Amino acid sequence: MPVVTHAEAYLIDLEVETVRTDALQTFVKQETVFVEIRTDDGGTGTGYSYTIGTGGTAVLALLRDNLLPRLPGCDPRRIEAVWRDLFLSTKATTVGAITSLALAAIDTALWDWRCRAAGLPLWVLAGGAKDRIPLYDTEGGWLHLSTDELVAGALESRKAGWPGIKIKVGRSPAADAERLGAVRAAVGAGFDVMLDANQSLTAADAIRRARLLEPYDPFWFEEPLPAEDVAGHQALTAATAIPIAVGESMYSPGQFAEYLRRGAAGVVQVDVARIGGITPWLKVAHLAETANVIVCPHFLMELHVSLCCAVPNSRYLEHIPQLRAITGGEIEIADGTALAPSAPGLGIAWNRDAIDDRRTS
Repeated sequence: MPVVTHAEAYLIDLEVETVRTDALQTFVKQETVFVEIRTDDGGTGTGYSYTIGTGGTAVLALLRDNLLPRLPGCDPRRIEAVWRDLFLSTKATTVGAITSLALAAIDTALWDWRCRAAGLPLWVLAGGAKDRIPLYDTEGGWLHLSTDELVAGALESRKAGWPGIKIKVGRSPAADAERLGAVRAAVGAGFDVMLDANQSLTAADAIRRARLLEPYDPFWFEEPLPAEDVAGHQALTAATAIPIAVGESMYSPGQFAEYLRRGAAGVVQVDVARIGGITPWLKVAHLAETANVIVCPHFLMELHVSLCCAVPNSRYLEHIPQLRAITGGEIEIADGTALAPSAPGLGIAWNRDAIDDRRTS
């Protein structure tokens, strides 16, 4: 039986690749928390999670003070048992972002170890449902961009072969409708346009905007309300034909279960870091499958490409490059789809020198 003999965590600051502004915030940097494990048979695993600028040191402290000391002697093959033990050991701080991000860094390291030990890529070991996933582009749709810039970005994305794009909303209702209308007129029918309000609206405001935006056939309306407002999402879902997308700001499978039970979500955007790792991510994806709801995860395309290919009900992968400065390669793209990685493990080729140059703790 292999056992974990070493586990360490560290933090790096990773610069953003482009200016990113939504209705509530500006993405200024990515704090990336890494966990590395070794086992007595020589196996290794590398996992990670992230914040968009704050809280990284809190995640690191939880890992070093409470979670990593529990790993030596554990059987890394028993990922469910390890995850459950770590979760219960932090019961006083769950469910919450800091704990979930810490759990994710360990869980993804364990899955990396497991895949390497089996000689298989993650997407195969986790299910192997498909070998590619359609992409949509977010980088041309940020809120600080003008309408002309939105249109230019949409046309560029369509020309490049993307099947869809996402644009941010959260200005006035009239301004949001004008911006979406201009994009739709430029790209025509048959090209998917997603909307994202980043939890900036009330239920009444979201219902009003949805009625203004419906004629332009959005593919989904993402995070219109704060994530804790399940009743508001349920009312909005009942009031509009636009599918409502939620999940990037939810931190446990139980939260997703409540949304699905109440018919308050038409798209699940579970984030592998914020849900606590691959282990709970797969549970949420399969839960959504039982409800006949699609999965389109938030951010982390370099890891989510494998998870999307693992499950049958994935529909889209969000294209936001963010790891190119610390990796030796990018996801492979063909005809607007991302191809599943073939290398054993998570499918991410880390550049160790570049990572070491950015270490802060």
